[in-house]
Amino acid sequence: MGAGAALAVSPAWTSASAAVTASGKATPAFYRHKIGDIEVTQLSDGTAQFPLADNFVRNAPKADVQAALAEAHLPIDKATVFFNPMMLNTSGKLVLIDTGSGPGPSSAVGQLMANMNAAGVEGKTVDVVIISHFHPDHINGLRLADGSLAFPNAEIKVPAAEWTFWMNDENMAKAPDAVKGLFANARKVFDKMGDRITHYEMDKELAPGLTPFATPGHTPGHTSYALQSGAGKLIIQSDITNNPALFLRNPDWQVMYDMNPQQAVATRRAFFDRASADKTLIAGFHFPFPCLGYVEKDGANFRLSPATWQTTI
Repeated sequence: MGAGAALAVSPAWTSASAAVTASGKATPAFYRHKIGDIEVTQLSDGTAQFPLADNFVRNAPKADVQAALAEAHLPIDKATVFFNPMMLNTSGKLVLIDTGSGPGPSSAVGQLMANMNAAGVEGKTVDVVIISHFHPDHINGLRLADGSLAFPNAEIKVPAAEWTFWMNDENMAKAPDAVKGLFANARKVFDKMGDRITHYEMDKELAPGLTPFATPGHTPGHTSYALQSGAGKLIIQSDITNNPALFLRNPDWQVMYDMNPQQAVATRRAFFDRASADKTLIAGFHFPFPCLGYVEKDGANFRLSPATWQTTI
C-alpha cells in the first residue's frame, strides 16, 4: 500500500480532523513593518466581491477582463476589490492614512476599527488622519454608525485641491447624477467638523517623514505619498490602480471609478515607470493584503511582485 493510500484511511487522521470545530471567522488583518525608524501598520478594511459589470473596465471587452481575472485565479463573474488603510507611528504621533468604508450593511468591508483594536489601537489615540481623496471607501470611516467621530482627537488633513473640487456648488450642479451622490456624501461626512479640518498642499511634509504628491485622474485632487526615514522608503500609491491583476497587468485599462480616465492612465504609467526603475517598495490601497510589493516592468505593462511577509519588525 502506498503512503497516500495509508494516509487516506488512517484512523488517527480522521479522528483528529473530526475533533476540530470550524470557527467560521478569519484572523484580524493587520501587519506591522518598519520604514527606517517609522513603524507602519497595514490595516485591512475588508475585501468586497460584487457582480462584474460590463463597464467595470470602460475600454476593454468584458471577455478580456474575465481572461485577466482567470489568469489571476480570481472569480471571472465578480469584481474583487481590496481595501487597506494604513497607520504610521512617527516621532510620537499616530497617523492614519484613509479610513475605509465605515459602518454599513455589508460585513465584508468596514473592518478598520476592529482591526485597529486587534492591533492594540483605539480611535481616540489617533493624532492625525490624512485623506488621499474623497471617495466613500476613503472617508466614510471618519464616522461611526451613530454619526459620531471615529477619531475624536485627531486633526483631519485633506488635499486642498480635492476640497475645492467637491465643495464647489457649480461642480456639483453640473456633475452626472451618479456623481452627485459622491458630492453629497463628502459634504455629509465632513459636516460640522469645523477647524478640525486643515487643507494641505503638495510637496510639503504632513507628518515626520511623510510628503504628499499629486497623482490626479482618479479624482481631481487625488494624492499619493512618499514615506522616508533614513535609508528606508515607501511610496503610498492610494488609488492609482484598482485591483493590480487588472490595472497593473493592463495599465491602459480605465476602471469605472476614474473621473478623468485619460489622465488616470497617464498618471499610472508615469508613476509605475518611475517606481519600477527605482525599485521602490509600494503600498497600494487596493492591493491584496498586506498590500505591499514591488512593481516590475513586463514588456509594455507591469506586474506586482509581493513583498516578503516578515515575522519580526
